Order: sequence, then structure tokens, then C-alpha cells
Amino acid sequence: MSTAQRPIGIFDSGIGGLTVTATIRQALPKERLLYFGDSAHVPYGPRTLEEVRGFSFAITEALLMRGAKVIVIACNTASAAALRPLREHYPDVPFVGMEPAVKPAVEHTRTGVVGVIATVATFQSELYATIVERFAQGVEVLHQPCPGLVKQIEAGEFDTPKTEAMLRGWLEPLLARHIDALVLGCTHYPIVRPLIERIVGPDVRVIDPAPAIARQVQRVLHRDGIEAPANGSGDLVCYTSGDPDGFSAMMERLGMAGAPVKQAHWREGSPLLG
Repeated sequence: MSTAQRPIGIFDSGIGGLTVTATIRQALPKERLLYFGDSAHVPYGPRTLEEVRGFSFAITEALLMRGAKVIVIACNTASAAALRPLREHYPDVPFVGMEPAVKPAVEHTRTGVVGVIATVATFQSELYATIVERFAQGVEVLHQPCPGLVKQIEAGEFDTPKTEAMLRGWLEPLLARHIDALVLGCTHYPIVRPLIERIVGPDVRVIDPAPAIARQVQRVLHRDGIEAPANGSGDLVCYTSGDPDGFSAMMERLGMAGAPVKQAHWREGSPLLG
């Protein structure tokens, strides 16, 4: 099989990376996609960066063993923990990682105040600090961790009173500081974007980095001459280290029904993609 015919490997701590996968699939319909959701270890946010780095290396190796031609780290926490060391360890593998979309938020703001919601691990990372330092000159960036939100989303609590109450508790203080742009700094958060937009109102622009990630994947494929052929199958295969039936149900709720979901078991520190 030629490199061009091989799949794009994508991974996340659970279902969140499906928001990125759906965007890539829409932008690149001929590309084969291989997705791994590490639901056995979700959420990554409260874990140490070292632990998340270990998961990321093991998952990357498993995806490469299945022929992945590009690795998309569709998880902000894993990108913060592992993107740089993965690139150093696999210099011949193209990686595309997530980073909070602070730059477009800063370019958009009129009030000079923007908000970012993300996991604690993302906020503690060197990657995030570098982005703020590079792009947020002259703009106030408010950081709001959302502990427990990923668990709510993984449980299918997309628009429930409890989820709304949690979000209001985090977002209303940001609104009181007059933010006019809100960055979704975790790939799970776009799943509850309708609820977030209802809370923040029409005057706050909610920014999801997934379209930018899809464009970057397209650029990398073109740069390396490994775009899928015109007759590419565009199939999607998903693996989860959690419950495949539950994962399939979540995919259906996200409008991605029909793709096979297979079980992956962690053994001796590595996921086995059978």
C-alpha cells in the first residue's frame, strides 16, 4: 500500500476528538481515518503531564503500527504534554496537534478581554504559556479551568441542568469581566457548544480550533505529497479502550453513526488495536 493510501491516525482521551475527526472528514472526504479514543483513561486533564505523555507515546506507536501516515493529536491536554517530545522522537512522522485558539480570539476582540476554558493540565503547560506570550500582547486573557466537564460530556450529559449549572459557574464570572471572545481549549467542549453559546449570548464569539486543524492536516498532506487518491475510500474506523457500544451511541448522537467501533485493550502499557 502506498503512503498516500494509508490512513490518518487521530487520538484523544475519549469522544472529544470526534469533533476534530468530523471536521477533517468533511474537509478531506477521500482520506481514510483511524481514530483511537482512550476512554479507559478519560479524563486526561487531572492527570500529570508525564502520565499523559506516556499514554500519547503508546497510542502513537499503535497507530503507526496500523500504518498511519500522519498523527493528529486531537486532544489539547495530550498536545500540551507530548507534541514536542513526539516530534523529537519520531522526526520522520508528521504530527498535527491542538493548541488553544488564542490568536484568533485576540484578533477578534474589541473589549480587549478574551476568555479561555480548558483543562488544568493545558493551562499548566509550556505550550499554552508560549501561545499567550506570543499572541496576547496588549490583551487580557482570562483562564478558566472546567474540572468535571469532560466527565459530564463523556456521560452524555450534553444539555442537562447540572451541565448548565457547571458552565454558568465558570462562564458568568468571565462575562462579568466583559469578554467578547471565548476559546474552547478542549476538544470535548465543542460538543456542548450550543449550551455555551446560549449562556454567553450573541455578543461573545465562541472559537473552536477544529477547522484550523483540518486545514493544517490538508497542508501537511499536500506538502509531503501524500494526499489520498481521487478514488480514496474515505472510510472511518474507530477504536476505544472503553465500551464500544457506549462509544457507538455517542457517535450516533454526534451525527457520525455507521462507522465501526472496535475494542482496544491496554496490555503492558500499550493499546492493542486488533
